Amino acid sequence: MTGDDNELGSFLRSRREKMNAASAGVVDNTRRRVKGLRREELALLAGLSPSYYARLEQGRDRHPSREILAALAGVLGLDDTERAYLWSLAVPPSLAPAGNDAVPAQTVRPGVLHLMERWADLPAFVVAPNRDVLAGTPLAARVNPAWSPGHNLIEFTFLDPRAQEVYPDWAEIALQAVAGLRATAATRRAELDGFVADMRKRSESFRGLWDSHDVYERVVGDKRLAVAGLGILSLRFETFALAGPEGHVMYVYFPQPGSTDDDALRSLGADL
Repeated sequence: MTGDDNELGSFLRSRREKMNAASAGVVDNTRRRVKGLRREELALLAGLSPSYYARLEQGRDRHPSREILAALAGVLGLDDTERAYLWSLAVPPSLAPAGNDAVPAQTVRPGVLHLMERWADLPAFVVAPNRDVLAGTPLAARVNPAWSPGHNLIEFTFLDPRAQEVYPDWAEIALQAVAGLRATAATRRAELDGFVADMRKRSESFRGLWDSHDVYERVVGDKRLAVAGLGILSLRFETFALAGPEGHVMYVYFPQPGSTDDDALRSLGADL
């Protein structure tokens, strides 16, 4: 998926290098010249032999047991999303869940479209696993050009010069976008392989963030957006995973009731 055929080893190394040795319980009175934990330190904390752990990072053992993965995840302090991703990297292809690698339908169910029509006063849109925007309310496209069908949220963030104008906090949003895409890749790798490979070639910024191996999902949060004629809006969002094999997710953005952002969004919707 990255051009690196040792995804498991690369992910473990990236998490190990971000660990704080003292917080992990390592007592070292010497001047450390390495980032995070040493291989040997992580191995011993996880109850593994240093030589076996070295094999994992070097890609000479790619399918460790669930017990070994759990021990490593515990020492590394991985959250649920990171643990799921770690497991997905270590599962042999023959044991991978069936059905997740099929290319999903790009058509949004009629009932979902009807629901969005009832939410016309809010920016709402539906994306595919690769972050293609499949459907959206007119207000969504007015707030952010990327939130309209025919656009891809990842491509817009990294390849469209408008992104740095629309997102005042571009660096943070870019990091979150890539980390979230990695989380999705945990269960839909074959489907996203080509997209990720293409983005790594087209964007140095994307490649750097992807190769940092951060993985997490933001299912709720806040985002600031620069909207022409209105200035910067601060909106909260919720996400809803739509049941079905397609892997579609709906995003709904909304302002704090009674805020200036609420007034601005109402005025924007009145012009549509």
